[in-house]
Amino acid sequence: QVQLVESGGGSVQAGGSLRLSCAASGYADDHKRMAWFRQAPGKEREGVAVIYTAGGYTYYAASVKGRFTISQDNAKNTVNLQMTSLKPADTAIYYCAADFASRALADAHDPLSLGNFRFWGQGTQVTVSS
Repeated sequence: QVQLVESGGGSVQAGGSLRLSCAASGYADDHKRMAWFRQAPGKEREGVAVIYTAGGYTYYAASVKGRFTISQDNAKNTVNLQMTSLKPADTAIYYCAADFASRALADAHDPLSLGNFRFWGQGTQVTVSS
């Protein structure tokens, strides 16, 4: 059973930085795509960044490109999200998501489509104050 556990959320002032981590377990296949999504109160869940663990391909939502960096630590089977220049608009619950890279994409045109990921973590709160 695939399990994803997020950590690293918290509160920070605008302009500050936070680092989120997602530890994955239960995978028999090392080749996977892992992503971060977020959901603000009253809004739909949206994709933030995705990484393919074999090859390191990454893709970012326009709203975070240049401020957030997704990376992997293969030895720890962990994916991280380094967030800098945080804004109040970044306040949300952040979720880790994953799936096998061999599984066909539900939406090949959008790397951050919700349907491309079957496994989800419980989420971690990020609050940015002005």
